[in-house]
Amino acid sequence: MDKQQYSCDKCQGAEFKAGEIRTTGSGISRFLNLQNQKFSTVSCTRCGYTDVYRMDASGKIGNIFDILTN
Repeated sequence: MDKQQYSCDKCQGAEFKAGEIRTTGSGISRFLNLQNQKFSTVSCTRCGYTDVYRMDASGKIGNIFDILTN
C-alpha cells in the first residue's frame, strides 16, 4: 500500500491528525438532535488548519443510538 504525502495548504507542514465529526442536519433531525451528518477531518499539527470532507452516514443504526442516548 502506498503511503501518501501530506502537505498543508496554509503552512506546507508535513504532519497531520485525522479525525471525525458528526452534526445534526435540518428539520426534524435537528429537533430530535439526530447527528446524521458525518464528516472526516484532516488537521495540520503545525498550524491547526483543518480540511473537512463529507462522508456518507453510517446508516440507521447510528441514528437509533443517537435517539437512545439523548
